[in-house]
Amino acid sequence: MEYRGSLVIISTCLVLLVSCFLADLDVTLPVMYVTVAAVLWLCWGWLRRRDGGTHQRVCVLVLGDIGRSPRMQYHALSLSKHGYQVTLVGFLGSRPHQGVLDRKKIQIVAISEVKGLQAGPKLLTYAVKVVVQSLQLLRLLLTMKLQAHLLMQNPPGLPGIAVAWLVCALRGTTFIIDWHNYGYTIMALSLGAAHPVVRLAKWYEHLFGRLSTLNLCVTNAMKNDLQKNWGIEATTLHDRPASVFGKTSLNLQHELFCRLANTYPEFQHPGTVGEETKAEATVFTVCSPNDGSVTLWRDRPALLVSSTSWTGRTLLPYSFNQNSRTTSVCLCFPHQILLMI
Repeated sequence: MEYRGSLVIISTCLVLLVSCFLADLDVTLPVMYVTVAAVLWLCWGWLRRRDGGTHQRVCVLVLGDIGRSPRMQYHALSLSKHGYQVTLVGFLGSRPHQGVLDRKKIQIVAISEVKGLQAGPKLLTYAVKVVVQSLQLLRLLLTMKLQAHLLMQNPPGLPGIAVAWLVCALRGTTFIIDWHNYGYTIMALSLGAAHPVVRLAKWYEHLFGRLSTLNLCVTNAMKNDLQKNWGIEATTLHDRPASVFGKTSLNLQHELFCRLANTYPEFQHPGTVGEETKAEATVFTVCSPNDGSVTLWRDRPALLVSSTSWTGRTLLPYSFNQNSRTTSVCLCFPHQILLMI
């Protein structure tokens, strides 16, 4: 109805404009204003036009490699299993999860990664990259079918948060941010906290991050920090392993530890054991030369693997001291803890 009404208004304005021109009447400017307003109204109605499937469509936006964004892939899988038609947008640097590829309700839309200028000042090349990526993302989000919700990962949020917010405001889409960390703190690792780009990124993230409709985060610590420092109310959605994950066999564990031992001395066994050589034994496992069976050392260390992007704001020792599970691990494995980040 809005679309047809705007067409009627525009047609009427055009008729009046032509009539005034032919009659040499000085009312052209007001009619032009009305015509421009009607055109804008028509465009706004076109952007918000809905169909029967709009309420079941969700865009999951990753301004990074989809294959290296497991949490966002799980979001897409979960939403599709609940009946939503999911458009997964991001870079295709590595292969996404097979379950995502096989799911008919998930459509992957690849965006090309902008490399920026090949020469010139770094600040200029970065600015050009941001502008080009903003225009690319804006065009993509405005031309796709109207989505009921847009779920975006942050970081990276520059320039995605501002573009996503603008599109959601124009199209009446619910804007949801899944906070994994702060983008400006990651930038500060290489540029320094006092760098102008980092300070600008912090201001940008703080401004547009508060314009989202809903917010998710990975931990309660992130939730508290968002509320305390930025005034953002978020819901904690803890990571859970997907159904495809299971216990790795000892043979595969041994193969992995042997490969790691070739690069990292920490994985090598400190000495030989009987007839076994260092190639057959790691600090965690030992392979029998007789039957090829693999067993775990009783005095093996505990292996803790973190997938978190640790930054200067993260107190790693504090995290261990406050984690009851880590305390339990220390009691079960008192010899040594091997941490991989």
